[in-house]
Amino acid sequence: MASFFNALGLFNSGPHRFGQRAIGELVVPQAALNPVVPGSIAAGPLELVIIITGRLVSETEGGLWSLRDSIAAQLTDPPVTATLIDHHGRVWDDMSFVRFEPLEPAGAPTGGAGGAGGAGGAGGAGGRIDRGRLRSLAYRAVFVRFL
Repeated sequence: MASFFNALGLFNSGPHRFGQRAIGELVVPQAALNPVVPGSIAAGPLELVIIITGRLVSETEGGLWSLRDSIAAQLTDPPVTATLIDHHGRVWDDMSFVRFEPLEPAGAPTGGAGGAGGAGGAGGAGGRIDRGRLRSLAYRAVFVRFL
């Protein structure tokens, strides 16, 4: 099964995985509000945050840019609120797509003129593009259900 946001299969070109940040209550130390008061208070529920990590994959550099452009079109101000569905059929309603971040492997060159992992046609937009028979780009996408 494919995954979808706003009925679009934005991340289906390559492998991707869904994760969820902490759930529960936001706990604030009383000292943050009044330095002479000990203890903590529950300030309310945490917002639901879903993170997708994966790789965009295409046969061409242009195809990889098309995938990124499709994702960028969903990053609006104010954020688009829609249904997010993972590839196992799990559904999260009222999610807002708030961030797309190309990832650089730890210790990898960051690009620039002539860099070994360079932008190589990526226009300096960040994230290393791996080349071989297929082009791919590692990423993290963040979705929030605002309270």
